[in-house]
Amino acid sequence: MPSKKAPNPIDIHVGSRVRLRRMMLGMSQEKLGESLGITFQQIQKYEKGTNRIGASRLQHIATILKVPVAFFFEDAPGGPDERPGMSDNSQTSYVVDFLSSSDGLALNKAFVRIEDPQVRKKIVDLVRAIAGDGD
Repeated sequence: MPSKKAPNPIDIHVGSRVRLRRMMLGMSQEKLGESLGITFQQIQKYEKGTNRIGASRLQHIATILKVPVAFFFEDAPGGPDERPGMSDNSQTSYVVDFLSSSDGLALNKAFVRIEDPQVRKKIVDLVRAIAGDGD
């Protein structure tokens, strides 16, 4: 019996960018789904890359989320800066994963509101110490 085909890395990336932008706006999956005339379950499938987003639907999502369509493809695997066989997007991947989480987004929003650069540096130093990162 054949196993299910794994999602395409581009579909996963585009879906994660949809999730990132939706969360940046504080929009629920339900709200985005209502705006598109689809269920929140379909939004979940798009965000996981399980279901591919068609061109017209992606354009509609871009309009709702107030970004250009190109936003969803930034840092996508297989981009022009990537050499064949060198598909390591771990630097951007962990940032997108972090900002796609509610804690990461909340932390980022709070951090950028801190105006004193010395306080910001102390917070970074504190987090590094807690994480055990010597850098």
